[in-house]
Amino acid sequence: MEGAWDLLLLSVKVWFSIIGGLIVLPAMCGVSLGVTGLYIKILVKILEWATLRIQRGQKDQPTLQLQPSSGKLENDSSWPKSLAGGDFTLCDAFYFCKKGIESIVDDQVTQRFTSEELVSWNLLTRTNNNFHYISVRVTIIWGLGVAIRYCVLAPLRITLAFIGLSWLVIGTTLVGLLPNSRAKSWLSDRVHLTCYRICARALSATIHYHNKWPRKGGICVANHTSPIDIVILANDGCYAMIGQVHGGLMGVLQRSMQRSCPHIWFERSEMKDRHAVARRLRDHIADKNKLPVLIFPEGTCINNTSVMMFKKGSFEVGGTIYPVAIKYDPQFGDAFWNSAKYNMVSYLLRMMTSWAIVCNVWYLPPMTRQEGEDAVHFANRVKSAIAHQGGLVDLSWDGGLKREKVKEMYKEEQQKMYSNMITDI
Repeated sequence: MEGAWDLLLLSVKVWFSIIGGLIVLPAMCGVSLGVTGLYIKILVKILEWATLRIQRGQKDQPTLQLQPSSGKLENDSSWPKSLAGGDFTLCDAFYFCKKGIESIVDDQVTQRFTSEELVSWNLLTRTNNNFHYISVRVTIIWGLGVAIRYCVLAPLRITLAFIGLSWLVIGTTLVGLLPNSRAKSWLSDRVHLTCYRICARALSATIHYHNKWPRKGGICVANHTSPIDIVILANDGCYAMIGQVHGGLMGVLQRSMQRSCPHIWFERSEMKDRHAVARRLRDHIADKNKLPVLIFPEGTCINNTSVMMFKKGSFEVGGTIYPVAIKYDPQFGDAFWNSAKYNMVSYLLRMMTSWAIVCNVWYLPPMTRQEGEDAVHFANRVKSAIAHQGGLVDLSWDGGLKREKVKEMYKEEQQKMYSNMITDI
């Protein structure tokens, strides 16, 4: 029995020694050993091979040819013929029914709150099609992938996440005991950078940064896909966070971070007071020595295919806006957090059992409000710049529709449009 405990203790020591020497220590120094890059290259080759095998297997399977019917519903004209002739008949209602069904099936809002569709299968289980039954070879590769992701990568990543969060709590608590000085600010930055770099390793993140990170002051705004957006951005530089005070583990992290760095946390009652939020935010950006404030103006997570309406609050306080565009590669893992389907723990476990997180980050030129420009138009201008750079669809819809019902004003607009189509003839 003692021999078994000694073997277990030795295994744990070796495990943490390997993690500390090959992952944690290089992360603290901001150095990469190139292991993740090599892993991504091998993964790309495997996925390309699997895609070819799946395509070959699908070609060999018989497909059912559908013959189009000759009914009147095939007519895809944009205007009912009877309406164009000036007479309204009962069959013209089919035109409006067709448009309504099309809006439900392929609208521009609800599809942004589900995972992005993949061009080809990435050997993960996030699909409704049983691609791994295409051939024996694909089945074997898929099975090996499951074993590697759950038995090797998941324990390694969970260990790294634990080390990173523990480092954040302990490091910021100790730095918080020091008096305010440049040395304290420098140590706080080191602690935060080390924590986020370790957490990035816990996701096997490969991040490509373009242009330079804004060093001090101002407001940094970015499109929002996932809670790990913070890890992705803070892996390159430190930010001041703004948000609501939480309890539990999140509350512990917030309180420890606040001791070493001036973040902006609000109570729930204060969050409803827009003037109080704007005042604290304005006071923060007025100090040029403080870190830029990181804000996600969409207010909710979008599936990284588009950018939805930016809330105008962060654009009313003045100061310089630093836009940032984030684009994830869905081939290696789905970074989108569907909060209606997964809680935080389930989502993080999905991330840690994915192949990797690969993304591009673009730092756009600073932007300021033009003379005579209101906050809404300024927010839309920044949103358009982010969407254009990231190759995302620029939408004017409110991301709040993810949880709220459609406003009556939108319904009335559609009703008026259809009414005018009939009465104006």
